[in-house]
Amino acid sequence: MARIEVKVVKVLRDNYVFLLNHRGSGSGAVVDPGIAGPILLQLDQLAWRVRKIFCTHHHIDQVGGNLDLKRSFHCEVIGPKAETGRIPGMTSEVVEGDKVMLGDAEAIVMDLAGHTAGHIGYWFKDSAALFCGDVLYPMGCGRVFEGDPAQMWRTLLKIRALPPETKIYCAHEYAERNYKFARGLDPHNAALRPRGEWFRNQVQAGAVGVPFTLADELKTNPFLRCDDDAFVKQIGMAGKNPVEVFAELRRRRDEA
Repeated sequence: MARIEVKVVKVLRDNYVFLLNHRGSGSGAVVDPGIAGPILLQLDQLAWRVRKIFCTHHHIDQVGGNLDLKRSFHCEVIGPKAETGRIPGMTSEVVEGDKVMLGDAEAIVMDLAGHTAGHIGYWFKDSAALFCGDVLYPMGCGRVFEGDPAQMWRTLLKIRALPPETKIYCAHEYAERNYKFARGLDPHNAALRPRGEWFRNQVQAGAVGVPFTLADELKTNPFLRCDDDAFVKQIGMAGKNPVEVFAELRRRRDEA
């Protein structure tokens, strides 16, 4: 990312936390700190000074480290206004279209509701990078806990409309399971097997699977193709509208 360095830290069972550092100003940030200990250790080794915590939503595996980090760095905690009172230590409420800064790098807040009622993302437009929490994963998407299928489909359309070169930073490593599900739906998709094998090799090597590009998702993610007539016919849902298709795919993935 231009002007911003990103370090990926694996925590808990399958979570990703992102450490950002703005080279020009020396300002650091943490995205979705589910736990503080490993993050504090990494920050100490990097000697990065955290000024902000960016929260995408209220789930404890994304915000569990907020208070310890806030005490350590006296930093700002930014999160969705719609989840005020549910995010520990929050000092700044944001809504879609707001701009948040890290040094002179600007992130635009996107309303990505569906997984939770107030879920947001942070899009660094100039760097073509989206921190999307639990909304979009490689070849998959987040569960719909507080929203509804129509809301989640609108959210996925927003992400789909971003530039194809956008780098996606998601909060969990679910790629291998998502690959198996996608392959079952779309066995003749030539783009799927090399992606699945790449992610499998990454995980087995103890490496990370983020970021990935939107361009690859457009080719391989079934949840972004709910309005693709050929794909919809292939999975036995010809004539159904995209929200119905999404709801059925999400049901199948939940039960897989």
